[in-house]
Amino acid sequence: MIKSLKTREHKLSDPNYQLQLLNSHSKSLREQPKFRDKLGEAGLFPLEPTGIEIFQMNLGYMCNMTCKHCHVDAGPDRSEMMDRETFEHCIEALRHSQATTVDLTGGAPEMNPHFKWFVEEASRLGKNIIVRSNLTILTTAPKYRALVNFFADHQVEVTCSLPFYNRSRTDRQRGEGTYDKSIEALQKLNHVGYGKEETGLELNLVYNPAGAFLPGGQASMEQTFKEQLHRQHGIVFNNLYTITNLPISRFLDFLLQSGNLDEYMDRLISSFNPAAARGVMCRNTISVGWDGQLYDCDFNQMLEMPVEESAPGHISEWHEGRLNNRTIRINQHCFGCTAGAGSSCGGATT
Repeated sequence: MIKSLKTREHKLSDPNYQLQLLNSHSKSLREQPKFRDKLGEAGLFPLEPTGIEIFQMNLGYMCNMTCKHCHVDAGPDRSEMMDRETFEHCIEALRHSQATTVDLTGGAPEMNPHFKWFVEEASRLGKNIIVRSNLTILTTAPKYRALVNFFADHQVEVTCSLPFYNRSRTDRQRGEGTYDKSIEALQKLNHVGYGKEETGLELNLVYNPAGAFLPGGQASMEQTFKEQLHRQHGIVFNNLYTITNLPISRFLDFLLQSGNLDEYMDRLISSFNPAAARGVMCRNTISVGWDGQLYDCDFNQMLEMPVEESAPGHISEWHEGRLNNRTIRINQHCFGCTAGAGSSCGGATT
């Protein structure tokens, strides 16, 4: 089993070291334009929220998989997990929030022992609930297999990772056997109505490139995925989201080992798109860490960059007005969300 960077006590498990590398690993990186300056040229500095629409929660770093590109450094050897008290603070915040969507991520969010209870409570508040699933978890123990029906019963939107529509590329990125398990899970989701327009049960796929390059056009890739998965397996789904790999955590490790860090950062910076910058997810999202700390986005969470000090720092101190008036914290990794067509948890932004 591949171990997480944290378990290996790897230098890259230190977020400060990651940021140091992105800013000064080489002469080339030291001389690259700064993200704040590119925002300034676009008239977007300081970067400010447009209002919280998405309440994203990381339920913990425990996962049944250890994917090579994972920006969370999640895995079976991670024990961090959101507790019941923090969940209850989240429910209280949601009662007073204008956010319309609750976005549950991890690790594998389904592995949190309070997962089902929270979905039921959030459903009662009338929020749209998204669960970000790795699919393979839905083919393991009976309690996880049963979640397919649970999701349908509560109208949960399922957004799941599938690196590619064939076995070799999927297994190369996420481990042997991943593709077959993912197809099995997708077929089970289709069986209860997911991905079929008439049911209202939304099933979305997420594509991350397998190497040091930007994703292709989202619309054309979606069409190809739909054609191939339906032809090969009879699978249907609603949307494909393309997400750029950000140069942090295990993907940063890959870039360093392959000697591609400078080239990849140059590609991200040279592809900066002001229109994509206007639509970055940190402007309409708040990210809640497994311990209740608040962040501008899931990537800042992984780099331990909490919201600025003038804003509430913990979910127990929730104050939406102050959060909507904060300045969003940025660094060089943010180029990943503004390159090309842009990248967010909902796919391309332009």
